Amino acid sequence: MRTPYFCIDEKRLHDNLRILADVKGRAGCKILLAQKAYSAYATYPLIRRYLDGSAASGLYEARLGHEEMGGETHVFSPAFREDEFEDVLRYADHIVFNSCAQLKKFGPRARAAGKSVGLRVNPECSTQEGHAIYDPCAPFSRFGVTAAEFDASVLPLLDGIHMHTLCEQNADALAVTVKALEEKFGGILGRAKWLNLGGGHHITRADYDRELLVGTVRALSEKYGVQVYLEPGEAVVLNAGTFVTSVVDVVRNGMEIAVLDCSAACHMPDVLEMPYRPPLEGAGEPGEKRYTYRLAGGTCLAGDVIGDYSFDAPLREGSVLVFGDMALYTMVKTNTFNGMPLPDIAIRRESGETELLRSFSYEDFKSRL
Repeated sequence: MRTPYFCIDEKRLHDNLRILADVKGRAGCKILLAQKAYSAYATYPLIRRYLDGSAASGLYEARLGHEEMGGETHVFSPAFREDEFEDVLRYADHIVFNSCAQLKKFGPRARAAGKSVGLRVNPECSTQEGHAIYDPCAPFSRFGVTAAEFDASVLPLLDGIHMHTLCEQNADALAVTVKALEEKFGGILGRAKWLNLGGGHHITRADYDRELLVGTVRALSEKYGVQVYLEPGEAVVLNAGTFVTSVVDVVRNGMEIAVLDCSAACHMPDVLEMPYRPPLEGAGEPGEKRYTYRLAGGTCLAGDVIGDYSFDAPLREGSVLVFGDMALYTMVKTNTFNGMPLPDIAIRRESGETELLRSFSYEDFKSRL
């Protein structure tokens, strides 16, 4: 198969789904796929065997979840547009508003259409370290209504409460945040039918404390009589994908620099946004192995650099590199800056066979402009 391409590992995806199904059963909660992290809908038939539906961040994701996943379709937006809201009503079952003003504007229409209506709240409890760009509880955050800004007149419109505060975190961070949620919004929880605890739960990670998660969820359900939802994205596809790329050239400027047929900026932008250093099969830290290279992308962006890695043998034109944990926040974020082609998408079936799911061409680049 021509590089670069993403490859979804069906077996690992299946393993993650079994873990999530076990948590669902023991905690009595419902779990949704957060499509903002992963929207490869060719795998939705497998995912819907284990999860309860999908969570969307806007109209198009809501439509994709409704059409391809089925089950429950939940949608949240920082601000819904008037000219899109009728379509949102067509595809979503649960609609979560970000402000009391939006709830007052659209909530009655959602209720009249038979939808379940929610409000996102901000417990003002930051538990993240090193991911400020992804902290919804940071000072001056636009996400969620704070206790000071809550307008009690919206209570008759509300069916549920939503919060999302975590990013790649363990259950201890959730427990801390739930305590803050109860302190600030406990009175509202007592009137709610459901509580959505958002995403950021790394449930399928090896060291994740699933017992604490189960206990926390069950305690909330029993105390407030609410149906609890979780909407992980990363946990569904954690370690369930690779990104395969090749060396096009090797140049030298103070160190060896391998130019690849991919791009951090175009194909894995979280490398630059987070930033983070993605795992690479067979490679080590700089200087750990005999040959160290800087791996760089093929765009004009000077900072289009994936990172520095070391290898047992020299890299040459045509050397193939396989990055790990590349299902999450990759395919959903790719772009065609510089006319960089979009990578193919493949799947490695549990049988061991690799199948091409999607290929892209010049028309995909041109049609966007």
